[in-house]
Amino acid sequence: MAVSSTATGLDVNPLMSAYKRRRDAARLGVGAKYESQGFISSGTYGKVYKVLLLAHSTAATRAGDLRGEPGQAYAVKKFKPEKEGGDGYTGLSQSACREIALNREIRHENVIALREVILDMKAVFMVFEYAEHDFLQVIHYHSTNHPRSVLPLGVLKSLLYQLLNGVAYLHSNFIMHRDLKPANILITDKGVVKIGDLGLARVFHRPLVPLLNGDKVVVTIWYRAPELLLGAKHYTTAIDMWAVGCIFAELLSLRPIFKGDEAKMDASKKLPFQKDQMLKIMEVLGVPSVDEWPLLALLPDYPQLGAIERERARQDPTKPRFENNFGTFMNRHMRSMDSGRAVLQALFTWDPDRRLSAADALYHPFFTADAPMPTKNAFAHATKAYPPRRITADEGGLFAEPAAPPPAPQTNTGAATSQRPAAPPAPLAGQPQAGSVLVGTSGVGGAGQGARMWSAQAQAQRGMARKRPRLG
Repeated sequence: MAVSSTATGLDVNPLMSAYKRRRDAARLGVGAKYESQGFISSGTYGKVYKVLLLAHSTAATRAGDLRGEPGQAYAVKKFKPEKEGGDGYTGLSQSACREIALNREIRHENVIALREVILDMKAVFMVFEYAEHDFLQVIHYHSTNHPRSVLPLGVLKSLLYQLLNGVAYLHSNFIMHRDLKPANILITDKGVVKIGDLGLARVFHRPLVPLLNGDKVVVTIWYRAPELLLGAKHYTTAIDMWAVGCIFAELLSLRPIFKGDEAKMDASKKLPFQKDQMLKIMEVLGVPSVDEWPLLALLPDYPQLGAIERERARQDPTKPRFENNFGTFMNRHMRSMDSGRAVLQALFTWDPDRRLSAADALYHPFFTADAPMPTKNAFAHATKAYPPRRITADEGGLFAEPAAPPPAPQTNTGAATSQRPAAPPAPLAGQPQAGSVLVGTSGVGGAGQGARMWSAQAQAQRGMARKRPRLG
């Protein structure tokens, strides 16, 4: 009986085999297209490098890729290989598959652009447009400056407006970012804000699986919305808007407004209640009530709020209840911004159904009527130039192939000698953190599931994402 090449996984057509060999030989690798300038940062799933485009590689390699200019700077994210189980299989994480699929489909002035994806040297490389700064770097510059200085109001409003413009675009295309924080919001040298890190982003329009199934934990702890902290299994784009409010407050005060300690997951893999983070929010905003948040009592961890109040009463009988100290924060950092206060209050609304949306925020008087007006170049109002991003020596890490596995032990059974499959390549060294400085590196799951999930949705969203009108 004849066995098909599909069933065996072998290509028995010599013409097709020859064509594939010629095609692969003609395809340029990352080392032939780019010149490494140094190392930027590392994250859970890989490392990020700064590169320059070589003169012979300016053309787009596939439909939808960006054309470049010789010597143009890019950021290359090199994914680490991932082990799955004990069989030695190495593949891409669900986060990586999702990030590639989403960045292929979207294009907006305030969202980081993906130039191309390269498979080379047993690794996957994502080539992004390069951004010289990010929100965290700007905050750190002002907080460590001597004397300590606040952001100029024009710079703050321009940064916030462009961030909201990018978030509004994502939400209008049914995408939740789910990891907005200062380190993931980039700024080019021309003062244009770029939202990065789509590793945890997710399409929420008619999802194939519930949101909770794929990612048990979303959003970095300091920027996590109260509905997530209280165990909500269903959530909306309002979680991104709470994170925007936290970023707004951090740009004002130059420090995180809700800086709690994250409770780690135990051996049972049950998600713990983030008591300290909820406590930090209640110390500023007070205790939420059913009157202002009608569905509050239905959340799984709602009883924990009462436990926190009782513990507070035992520790300090003179102050048995949490007071709303948000007015004190605004008086300290927003004395001359009445409309700005309204924006921040609306972003910190307890009820997610009433929280300010990104589209509505763009038309708030804080941006449309009050001077200074937001500018396309956020640095137009800056009094000093911000320092460039720190680049360290590459030491060959970008173009290095994953380390070869050690030889597997051989077992002699007498009649025959068997050898176990070789171990997968050793993963690259990196910090296990929720997101890198330049592009996202957070996520869980396997590549197969992510690829299947996007095969239908990406096709359905392809035309729509590019036809949306720009805001602002």
